[in-house]
Parts: sequence; C-alpha cells; structure tokens
Amino acid sequence: MATNITWHEGAVSRTEREQLLRQKGLTIWFTGLSGSGKSTLASALEQHLLHLDVASYRLDGDNIRFGLNKDLGFGPKDRTENIRRIAEVAKLFADATIVALTSFISPYQADRDAARKLHEDSGIPFVEVYVDAPLNVAEQRDPKGLYKKARAGEIKEFTGISAPYEAPPEPELHIRTDQTSIEKGVKIIVDYLEEKGFLVPKTSN
Repeated sequence: MATNITWHEGAVSRTEREQLLRQKGLTIWFTGLSGSGKSTLASALEQHLLHLDVASYRLDGDNIRFGLNKDLGFGPKDRTENIRRIAEVAKLFADATIVALTSFISPYQADRDAARKLHEDSGIPFVEVYVDAPLNVAEQRDPKGLYKKARAGEIKEFTGISAPYEAPPEPELHIRTDQTSIEKGVKIIVDYLEEKGFLVPKTSN
C-alpha cells in the first residue's frame, strides 16, 4: 500500500464541469450472467445517449481484460480486484462528467456494494441495472461458446456453472432480457434517468 501520499484537490469542481458540459456524471452498472445481454444493452444505451447529446463511455468486461486488467484471472480474489479497479475507473469518468456504462458479470454482492459505496462516498450517482436472463436462456444464446466449454470442463470457475452469481436484491432497475427487447430496455433506463434528474435538458446558447 502506498504511503506518504496526499490527495491534491484540483481548482475545477465537478459542479463547474457539469455547468460547462451541461450534463451530469454518473455510473450505470450493468450486472448479470454471461449472455444475459449486458454488453448489448449498454452498447445500445451508449448510442442512444449520443443522439441525446450526452457524452458516455462503455467499459466492457472482456475489453478491460485486454489492457488494464490483463494480469487478472477468474478466481474469487482476482474477480474482486477486477471489480475494484473498474469501479475506480468508472468513478473517474463520472467525476469528469461522463456517463460511465460498465458491463461486468460482477457476480459478488459484496464487490458491487463496494463499487456503490465508492461512488456514494464521492457524491456520484450509482445506478445498478440487473440484466436478468434465466441460465437456460443465457446458455442457449451462448454468443461466445463459453457455456459449452464450461459444461465440457474446459473453463474452470465459470459463473452460473461452476462459480456462483449473487443476484442483486435491490437494484435500481431489473430488466428481464428474455421478456424485454433491447429497445424497450434502453427506454426503461432513459426514463429512469430522466425521472431522477440525471439527464440535463440541453439548451441552446
């Protein structure tokens, strides 16, 4: 752990950045099984926010492991560290007044709680979206062929098969992707953001 360090507060506040960019920063945390539709829903939301003139950035579970988290595996400790790091990155994006969209299985409730607390302690909104598809549906989709490999014993500690997934008991939003289209899912999220005042109406100068 680093010692002899001091937090250096900048001269520009988050409020000033929000006023300049005319939007609020927050993190929307998509969690769910592999194949539940997290990345698909997050990508569609990112595109929709672009059309609303809202700057957002999607942080994807697989993509992050090509770079920042390429040193981590899939055991419990590494999964926890994976989520800790991405929570910190998402908080930085949100503090910069960007809407951070994180799509990670994030199977452990304690890790998601820690990510939420990190944001709340900094006064940054955290919206948990449980992207829910029954295991049999996610396994039928199997877009990456991972469930087949897990069933064959080729992948160890695979969430839903040989490793647990702890479903969120009280997410802000719960979207059943086996019953809801991607378009409808995006609308549910945007309606929630507007209701909570997280989307600032754009006005011309």
